[in-house]
Amino acid sequence: MENSMNVCAAPCPIAFDLDGTLIDSAPDIHASVNAALREHRQPTLTLSQVRGFVGGGVDVLWRNITTALDISHPDLRRDLMASFMSRYHDATKLTRLYPGVIEALNILADRGHPLGICTNKPLIPTEHILNHFEIRELFGTVIGGDSLPQKKPDPTPLRVTFANLGSDPDHPRGIFVGDSEFDAATAAAVPVPLLLFTQGYRHKPVEELPHHAAFDDFAALPALVEGVLIS
Repeated sequence: MENSMNVCAAPCPIAFDLDGTLIDSAPDIHASVNAALREHRQPTLTLSQVRGFVGGGVDVLWRNITTALDISHPDLRRDLMASFMSRYHDATKLTRLYPGVIEALNILADRGHPLGICTNKPLIPTEHILNHFEIRELFGTVIGGDSLPQKKPDPTPLRVTFANLGSDPDHPRGIFVGDSEFDAATAAAVPVPLLLFTQGYRHKPVEELPHHAAFDDFAALPALVEGVLIS
């Protein structure tokens, strides 16, 4: 499904989701989830199950987990989340950048595009992972899931990201790069074009998500960005 709206001329602000877009973090999230569950003598989950719960932020993650495991006691829910967060803040051992990410980011930065992060991941682990991979300096702004009262798919975090990158706050211009239903809905609500990475954590078929273009290899991203700018 194509989004053919116009965006700013080059250089153009580009915002990126993080989990499932720039990084495959599900293995670390899975490990932290299961460590918390084991600590409180609860059944553990598969990587596939946890991956399916990623995207809406920590609250949504644990709401899905406790629903799947039929955990209803509020104190246990609170303790599980606290145990998870104590591990999640600096979980990097199993997380990987998707192939070609650094090269694509450097090309876009060298072309003068202001880059930012707009994620539902909490800010502390977001900053930690960006520093771990030594890419934090590429981003002019980082908006985490707890940076604002709103989370994606509310358009506010993405609007703030673009504003921080120099776009008009009342009429945001830019490109969003994401992988999920949350990202597609957020981009459509702003509205700005979405470049959809198809190797992430989405649940629906690509054709059911509103997007300008889809890609499965970051080597294709710089050309797709230029294609948006002349559309």
